[in-house]
Amino acid sequence: MKRAGTLRQVSDLSDFSRGHWLRELLCRGEEPSHVQPSPDGQHLLVLQKNGPPPLPRVVAFQRHSIAGADLERSWQPPQPALVGLLFLQSPVVLDSWVLAMVWEHGRTEVWHFVVAVGWQLLQTLELCQGARARVVSVCSQGASLVWCEERPPLDAHSDMSKCAFRFCVCARALEVGEQGVRLGTVRMILHNSPEYQVLASPQHIFLVPAAAGFATTSKFLLIWHPETAKLTITAPSAGFIHSKVLHSSSESDFRKLLLGSVGLLSGFTPLDIHTSAVSNSGGLLLVSTKGAVNMVEPDGTQRHIFDLEVDSLAQGSPVRLKTFGSILACVLAGVLYLVDQNSGRLIEKEVLSMKEVHFLEAPGEEDSIQLLSQAGIYSFSFSKPEDSSRPEPCLVEMVFEEACRYYQRRSLSSSKLTVEKLKKGGAFQAPVALASILQHSLHQKQKPAQGLQDTYAKLLSTMSLELQSYMSLELLKTCVVCAPESEVESYCKELVEQEVSRILHSDMDKDNLAYLNSVFDSFPKAAWKATRSCLQLQQNGEGLLVARATPEVWKKVLGGPQLDDVGQNGMVPLFELICASFLRFKPKWLPSFVELTQQYIGMSWAYSSKEGPEGRVPLYKRALGVLARKNKHSEGDSEMELELLLCSKRPKAVLQALHLLIRLKRWQRVVEVAEKFSKLSPLLNKEIFTTLLAEFAQHRELDPYVDRLWPLCPAELTASDILTVVLQNLPHSQEDPVPFSSEGNHLTVGLLKPLLQRVVQRPSVQNEMYLDALQSPTFPPPTPPREHKIPSKAAADDVSQPSMARTSSPSALVQDDSV
Repeated sequence: MKRAGTLRQVSDLSDFSRGHWLRELLCRGEEPSHVQPSPDGQHLLVLQKNGPPPLPRVVAFQRHSIAGADLERSWQPPQPALVGLLFLQSPVVLDSWVLAMVWEHGRTEVWHFVVAVGWQLLQTLELCQGARARVVSVCSQGASLVWCEERPPLDAHSDMSKCAFRFCVCARALEVGEQGVRLGTVRMILHNSPEYQVLASPQHIFLVPAAAGFATTSKFLLIWHPETAKLTITAPSAGFIHSKVLHSSSESDFRKLLLGSVGLLSGFTPLDIHTSAVSNSGGLLLVSTKGAVNMVEPDGTQRHIFDLEVDSLAQGSPVRLKTFGSILACVLAGVLYLVDQNSGRLIEKEVLSMKEVHFLEAPGEEDSIQLLSQAGIYSFSFSKPEDSSRPEPCLVEMVFEEACRYYQRRSLSSSKLTVEKLKKGGAFQAPVALASILQHSLHQKQKPAQGLQDTYAKLLSTMSLELQSYMSLELLKTCVVCAPESEVESYCKELVEQEVSRILHSDMDKDNLAYLNSVFDSFPKAAWKATRSCLQLQQNGEGLLVARATPEVWKKVLGGPQLDDVGQNGMVPLFELICASFLRFKPKWLPSFVELTQQYIGMSWAYSSKEGPEGRVPLYKRALGVLARKNKHSEGDSEMELELLLCSKRPKAVLQALHLLIRLKRWQRVVEVAEKFSKLSPLLNKEIFTTLLAEFAQHRELDPYVDRLWPLCPAELTASDILTVVLQNLPHSQEDPVPFSSEGNHLTVGLLKPLLQRVVQRPSVQNEMYLDALQSPTFPPPTPPREHKIPSKAAADDVSQPSMARTSSPSALVQDDSV
């Protein structure tokens, strides 16, 4: 459901003095006019710079109820042109203002309107200190003027391309008192800079590169914070880059300011800016040539709002922007777009029958959008919905749009599913039920809603906790938007924790994964704390890392779209995101985390399942990939690589770690790893011992550890096997071997003697088998009984003797042995 809006005419310009001339000026000229309303809405100033004859001029119009002298100024090129019309607050009279007309050569005329008298020139001042300076852009903030001026080189024949940084940005207070008007001292904000357009918000000054600027300096914006004397460098595509407090004018040099960020800025693309304006919330609105509308916040972050329905914007095509409360109004090619700044949703789209439109402010009516055209002044206002029990329209629309995406992915039909089809079809009851529940529950405090169906009532009781979580989340988002700058960080931490928890309990598709990537990039520390909270990661009393997350949450962490699925757009899986957070904030925990995840694999996937994480790329290799993609490598990366290899307990990884330790010549750790991991399997034990025996044959670094190495010798290795390994790995010498070397680094028989004696004296496997047989109490085996008849009694007695021996008790055998 969309908010219904009505457009009505509030004035046909006949209530303005010389209204017919105002209408004529709005209709005249190839270039669009600039209209500046006064703060009280009783005056309109129309500026035409490049119109046909008569000359370029500025004319003030006031309503009929206000009589007095008119204001009209014109100029003839090459005379200095008018650069800016600025209304400043006057402290002499409450709610009064003065008009400052700033000319190109720096001359500033201060005008004041007196009822029944008209426009009066209070004073003429020189804004610039240099006689050759030229003002290119000017704005006002409170009672101060901020402008960008060009200072041409002293040598008139100098190459202008070599003097690209000939501009400076200055600020100066304009004080209006009973004694007259005077200018304060000049404050240098930036010097030796390229040309900038200055735009003022209530607390900040935005410096936007001019369209004719150089490509190297048109990749970023500058934001000046007057209260803290801080200058922020930001690139809309990358966010905040650098910030510096300027204590003196020597630090305001443009080239010195960028000295530490040149390498980073060189990789950015030039800004794509067609139109810029300041919103009432203090942000900078930017419209690109492709029609994308973005908001740059004072802290340097950028937020996308809306995309205009246009392929490309020509340089001369005007785009009007104005914010009214939380609504962004935009006029392009006779079409009025009304967009919610917070959600980016299109509220209203109206085709206007007007050639040229200007936005006006209606004092005391924030919800009313006023438009000025050659036909008059029109007001666009919203009508309240009849049923106030319904929730916000964007919420219901979001339910059906999400349902469209959900059913479209699972549909075998090629026809596209739309919201209208979903509402009218009746085949899918889930979005209808959810919309009804939302309509019933979210606004029941304002107005009692109608009773739900029995089925919906049961769903409402089931979803009560989820609805409470949603309401708290929406309330938290509102607090983030409305909170002062000092409290935003604490709100963001809570918001990120709720968002991460919500996604970990939902389907981990590509959209959710892309959203998580943006959260981790924008709020890395808050995302790290949220991950620890969701997985309940902590150290126990023994210092071991433990987690109490459910198997389903682990399945989301270890599963989801993998590297092969997400493509090459910079998006990484969730496991890699968490590993990167460990490396950034708690690197010592990363090996323990990888070992912990391997323990939970069996709880979430069947053994050797190809759908699980171990069925594709082992977890330790994925963690090693994150380590390899670090921007800055340190000395501890080798130790981290070693720990990741060992924590996997895979034979190949353990051997790779062993070779890494040998390459680093960390022999004490080599022996410790060999002793620990030789117990895992006989095959790994044989590989580890063979590797160390080969190293022992090449140098004498392992000699102090032979007492710990020889016990690791596998039982199946014989003396000939050991000698074969040694002979194959002896170092090759170009000289003839010497029986008695003075260097003392050659392998001798004496060094191998303890190992060989140990192997020779150790019984072989076959001997151990026979030894077990000899120690058996049933040896020798009993004689089978004879079945033929015995003729004599003596022979029968002889035959019965073995039988008596077989029935002897073990105690008797022990007694005989003792005797």
